[in-house]
Amino acid sequence: ACASLVTALGCYAHLMLNINGFLTQIGAFGCLLALNWTPHSSGNMAKRLGYLGGFAFCQGAALGPLVGLALHVSPAVLVTACASTAAVFMTFSLSALLTQRRSYLYLGGYLAAATTGMLVMRLGSWMFGASALMYNMELYGGLLIFAAYILFDTQLIVERCFMGETDVVRHALDLLVDLLAVFVRLLVLLLKRAEEERRREAERNKRR
Repeated sequence: ACASLVTALGCYAHLMLNINGFLTQIGAFGCLLALNWTPHSSGNMAKRLGYLGGFAFCQGAALGPLVGLALHVSPAVLVTACASTAAVFMTFSLSALLTQRRSYLYLGGYLAAATTGMLVMRLGSWMFGASALMYNMELYGGLLIFAAYILFDTQLIVERCFMGETDVVRHALDLLVDLLAVFVRLLVLLLKRAEEERRREAERNKRR
């Protein structure tokens, strides 16, 4: 929850100061590497929390242009995306917590394969040009994949806790990545629908 608030702060900072750019991208990557390379220990907790906060802030700044576009089109779109993301995250997290232990861990291999397939599709679209079909497959497929990742990561975190692992910073990072991936795709889908509605409304007005 705190990482999500820091992400929102980074997004707000971009909207006010236009800070997103190469430096924030490098900052996010650097914080991610530093967090992974810093060993988990009580002495390193404050440092690793700082790296997590830095990553979340830079990711929020990266989301700034998309959020700004949503605010320009319709603030209701942004509110709906936030509420839908929260509903998806809570529903899938509770499902993972309340079902039988390890029941979703089998998804790990399938999700890794699906994520690799999406990366190949994106690489292909960069090299040979993107089509509407590939774009929609990546958008809707990515939403389903990262929603499933919430199930998988939640149960994986529970199992690691039962095994004695207490790396809460790493666990928070995994869930934050899932949350932001779902949010971005939901927001893009809602923006597409809002644009289509505006286009249809404009066509109806022309016919009158």
